[in-house]
Amino acid sequence: MLIIGIAGGSGSGKSTVVRKIMELLPRDSVTVIPQDAYYKDQGHLTSDKRKLINFDHPSSIEFSLLIKQLDQLDNGHPIDMPIYSYLTCARSKETIPVESRKVIIVEGILILTNPRLRKRLDIKIYVDADDDDRLIRIIRRDVMERGRSYIDVLMHYESFVKPMHLQFIDPTKRYADIIIPQGGTNHVAIDVLTSRIRMKLDEG
Repeated sequence: MLIIGIAGGSGSGKSTVVRKIMELLPRDSVTVIPQDAYYKDQGHLTSDKRKLINFDHPSSIEFSLLIKQLDQLDNGHPIDMPIYSYLTCARSKETIPVESRKVIIVEGILILTNPRLRKRLDIKIYVDADDDDRLIRIIRRDVMERGRSYIDVLMHYESFVKPMHLQFIDPTKRYADIIIPQGGTNHVAIDVLTSRIRMKLDEG
């Protein structure tokens, strides 16, 4: 099995890189595990307190569950992956059944901050992007997909996203085997990654 970790700052283009890789591969050939599914359940909080949740701190992720389920997949067993909602900050009662495959991609801003998870990654990728480009994508995403106002997004960025990026996320570049600048527009890097995955899929 080949386990690939794709990290990078919020709005850096990680999801776009993953999507473009998947588009170039046979359907259902790769399992994708998004870090965002493993945010701790905060549904009990009031709406005001939910606005203060720091999604960019490593403590916001239930790494023990992510690692447990990744190990299950690595051993050939299916998992029931959690479903997390940014609107309610809670996990759904439903889960997503996920099958084990030859190639697994783990994607998220914080995945390289955890030493136990890093040890399980055969290839570690860091998707890099300019801060202003990331901020534009964050504003667009949070307003359209997460129901936040423009002002809320900027306040959240200033209070949480930017300082956490500098403290926790950007330093994980040193753990990366490959750094991809320009995110999803870097077709050369995407082609290289896709070729490596195809090699694994073609193994007997």
